[in-house]
Amino acid sequence: MTDAGESKLRRLYLLAWIEGVSLLVLVAIAMPLKYIAHMPTPTRIVGLVHGLAFLAYTAVVLDALATRRLTGRYAALAMVAAVIPGGTFVFARRLRELAATK
Repeated sequence: MTDAGESKLRRLYLLAWIEGVSLLVLVAIAMPLKYIAHMPTPTRIVGLVHGLAFLAYTAVVLDALATRRLTGRYAALAMVAAVIPGGTFVFARRLRELAATK
């Protein structure tokens, strides 16, 4: 694999972790603070960060699909993993295995 291809997969791996952490923080910390402690500010901040991370993750998945760094199956798996808390961590492990085989 070329350096550019490895760089794109590394970027996707990093964004998978960022997206996954931001989703877990949103669901496990910010949402309970909003509904139990009546503190909506953390949800607004973490929600914005998570939204931006999700958009960046989606853009990198689509770029990897368009440049044939990912198959359609892996791209679909990446997007399903993005909406399941902790799913991107499993996808990142699969992505690392994929990069090792190429």
